[in-house]
Amino acid sequence: MTTPDPQSPRPDASRPEARDRIYRSPAGIAGGVLLLLLVGWLGFDALVSGHGRTPWLALAGLILIVPVVAAFTLRPAVYANEDRLRVRNPLRVIVLPWGKIASLRSHYSNEVIDTSGTKYQLWAVPVSLRARKKAARQQQQGGRGRGGEGRASQFGLSGFGRGAATDAPSRPETDQIMDDLRELAEARATAESAQGEVTVRWAYEVMGPALAGLVVLVILLATG
Repeated sequence: MTTPDPQSPRPDASRPEARDRIYRSPAGIAGGVLLLLLVGWLGFDALVSGHGRTPWLALAGLILIVPVVAAFTLRPAVYANEDRLRVRNPLRVIVLPWGKIASLRSHYSNEVIDTSGTKYQLWAVPVSLRARKKAARQQQQGGRGRGGEGRASQFGLSGFGRGAATDAPSRPETDQIMDDLRELAEARATAESAQGEVTVRWAYEVMGPALAGLVVLVILLATG
């Protein structure tokens, strides 16, 4: 679930380039691809076989819907390296140096909280209550015999040099990811290269096309 990012920042030319670990939601990506295929098929059919204003309405709808669907399914990602955590959410990109992170919290959603108390949700690392319940059942069953150890090993993850362990308790993947991020935040909180200010950038590349499609759609409906 993690891959190197060739565009990682390089705060100090004397140090090796920090390599990002990238966390994304496979279920979100799969759902987004299916939705885009469905929307594309319906929109293309309306463009080709529609009459009157239908093709224009379909075109405006595609300009509005496609960026929104992509933003909430394909776009979310979390990038982590030794210097900072970069959170790419549907409409914003938040860069938090480790020194500015107060905590990483998991409840009904996974969140990062900076030292000012501002919370940012990690869209790419969604909480699965079903997976937590399943892991809890497997952990209880694992204590009854060696068969449980085999099941627990299926959930072992590697991250930041930590490999899978067959004797570790079974945990959902997203909870394990949050554990890895907490360990990295604790280890790098005082590092000189992990200091700086939190930056937030709006995703105008998503908002612009969606807003344009919405405006065209409203004009077409209002003049119809």
